[in-house]
Amino acid sequence: MAKVKLYKTRILFPIGAKLVIIISILLLVSLGAVTILVSGLSTQDVQRTAEDNNFTVNRRAGSQIDGSFRSVQTAALLYLEMLDRDRGTLGRSPELDNYFFNHNQGLAAIAVFAGSGEPVLIANEQFFISNDLDAAQAESYFMDRTGSFVPPDANIRLFNASPDFQFPLTVMVFARQGRQERETVAVLFALDELSETFGTGANTSFLIDLDGTVLIHPDTDLVLGGANISALPIVAAMQEAGDNNRQISFSSGDGITYFGAYYRLSTMNAAVITTIPHGVVFEAVQSITRQNIFLTLAVLLIAIVFIWFFSKTISNPVRALTGAALQIEQGEFEVELSPKTHDELGLLTESFGKMSAALGIFGRFTNRDIALRAMRGDIKPGGLPKHATIFFSDIRGFTEKSENFTRTFGEEASNRIVLWLNEYFTRMVECVEKTGGVVDKFIGDAVMAHWGTAFTAGSPEKDAFNCVNAALMMRDALIEMNARRVENDPGNPGIRIGCGINTGIVTAGQIGSEQRMEYTVIGDPVNLASRTEALNKPLGTDILITEDTWNLVGDTLITEEMPPVSVKGKEKPVRMFAVINVKDAAGPKTLSELRNLLGIPVPDISKVDTNAEEKKYKIQGS
Repeated sequence: MAKVKLYKTRILFPIGAKLVIIISILLLVSLGAVTILVSGLSTQDVQRTAEDNNFTVNRRAGSQIDGSFRSVQTAALLYLEMLDRDRGTLGRSPELDNYFFNHNQGLAAIAVFAGSGEPVLIANEQFFISNDLDAAQAESYFMDRTGSFVPPDANIRLFNASPDFQFPLTVMVFARQGRQERETVAVLFALDELSETFGTGANTSFLIDLDGTVLIHPDTDLVLGGANISALPIVAAMQEAGDNNRQISFSSGDGITYFGAYYRLSTMNAAVITTIPHGVVFEAVQSITRQNIFLTLAVLLIAIVFIWFFSKTISNPVRALTGAALQIEQGEFEVELSPKTHDELGLLTESFGKMSAALGIFGRFTNRDIALRAMRGDIKPGGLPKHATIFFSDIRGFTEKSENFTRTFGEEASNRIVLWLNEYFTRMVECVEKTGGVVDKFIGDAVMAHWGTAFTAGSPEKDAFNCVNAALMMRDALIEMNARRVENDPGNPGIRIGCGINTGIVTAGQIGSEQRMEYTVIGDPVNLASRTEALNKPLGTDILITEDTWNLVGDTLITEEMPPVSVKGKEKPVRMFAVINVKDAAGPKTLSELRNLLGIPVPDISKVDTNAEEKKYKIQGS
C-alpha cells in the first residue's frame, strides 16, 4: 500500500524563534566577553600556581628520598654495630639476621669491604626467594666491584644495580669505622614505595645520579635498562649550573614543553627531578574556560527553555492536534491526547480525543484500509471489474461444538463461544493481512476474503499465490493453536477448517445504501469459491482450489487433483485440486500425509449424498 504524503505549512519566522534568537545573541555577547576576560586574567595565576606546586613537589620528593636513604643507612649501621658487639667483627647470628631483615624487608643484601680482601656478604634470603632472584647473583655482583665502591668521606654514593638483576634495585655505598679499620659498606635495596609515589599525580618525579643515570623512575623500563638522560635539557642545565635547586621551562625530544625543577641531595651524588607538561598546566586554564562556557550555555539553555515554554503555550496544543489529525489521516484512529490547559484549547483537545476513540471503535467494525482508501478517493463509488482470487473458509462441526458449549456452560455459553471464535478469527485475519488480502466479512464461523481487489501484488498470479499462501499459513496457525489446547476441553475445543479458493473476473465496489455501505465483490467466481469450500468435507481435504486458480499457481504448489465436480449453474464439470504444500517447503508431500497430519479421515466418495438439496455439486466417478 502506497504511503500517503503529508504536507505541512512551514512558518519561516515564528515569534518563539525570534525571541530565542534575540535573547541568545545578547547572552552570548555578554557572557562571552566575561569568559574571555576571566580566562585571560586567570592564565598567569594558574601558571604561577602550577610552577610553585611543581617546585614544592620536587623539594618534597627530595626530602622524602633523602629521609628514606638515611633510614636505610641508619638501619645498616645499627645492624653492623650489633654484629660487632655480639660476636666480634662481623660475627653472624641467625636470630639477629632474621630479626633485622623481618623489620627491613626492602633490604636485599649488605656487603662490607675491608682492605683489599673479598667483601663479607650478608644476604636477605627471603627477599631473593619472594622476588624470584638468586642470592648467588648478589655475591657475584659485589665480588666484581671489589675496590670500585669507594665513597668520599662523609658522603653517600648511589648506583643503579637494576640492569644486573633485571629488578629495580639500588646500591648505597658509604664508609664506616669498624672495630679494627675503616670499612666500605654497600647496601643493596629496593624502595618500591618511592617508585609508586613518584608516579602519582600530574607531576612526575625521578631520581638520577649526577652523571644522568636513572636510579628511580615510575617507568621501570628506564631503570632496568640503566638509561642515561644527561641529554635532557633540565639535566644538562643542572650539571652546567652546579646549584642545588632551580626550576626552568624546557622542550623534550618528543615535542612536549615541560616545567621542570631539580633538587640536589646534599650528601649524595644524586638529584631529584620533577616535571609537569605545559599542557597539564594550561588544562587548568582551559578547565576554567570550559566551565565558563558551560555556564554560558546553561544560562542560554534556561533562557531558551523559558522563552520557548511561554511562546508555545498556544502553538504546542495546536501542533499536537495537527499531528493527531495527520495520524488519523494515515489510519491511526486511536490517538492518545490529553488536555494540558484548562482553556478553549484544552476543551478542543478533550473533544478531539473522544472523536479519536470513536473512530477507533468504528475501525473495528469495518475494514480500516478500505475506509481510508475511500476517504482519499482511491476507491470510487460504483463497481469495477477485477481479476481477483476469492477465499472462503468455515469451521468443521461448528454446530455440534456450539451445542456442546450450550450443554456444558449454560448461560455462559454465548460469551465463551464468542471468546473462542475471536481468538480463532484474530489468527486467521493476521494471515490474510500479512499476504495483502482484504477480509470482506465474517459470516457466522465463516471468513470471506479476496486478493487483487482493493490491493494487488502486481499480477493475478501473485494475488492467487498470496491467497493460497494465506490458507497454508492458517493451516500452520491452527496446528500450533490445537497443539496448545487441552484434549477434550469443552471450553476450548480443537478447530479444523475447510478453505475454498477460486479466481476470476468479479465486480468490486462499494455496495449498500447511503446510510451504510461496504466494499465487497460479487459475481459467479465468488459463488464458485463458496461452493468449493463446501467440497472439503466430502473430499477429505482442507484446502481446495479450482482449475482457474490452479492454472495460475499450480507450478509452484504440490497438489493432487480430485474427482471433477458438477456445480449448479456450470455446464461443464469443474476440476478441483487439493493443496498439499508449496514445492520445496517442509511438511507433507502427499494427500495421505496431509490427512494423517490433520487427522482427516479418508472419505468414501461413493457414499456421498449428491442429491441433497443443500449440495450444489455432483461428483463425477468414484
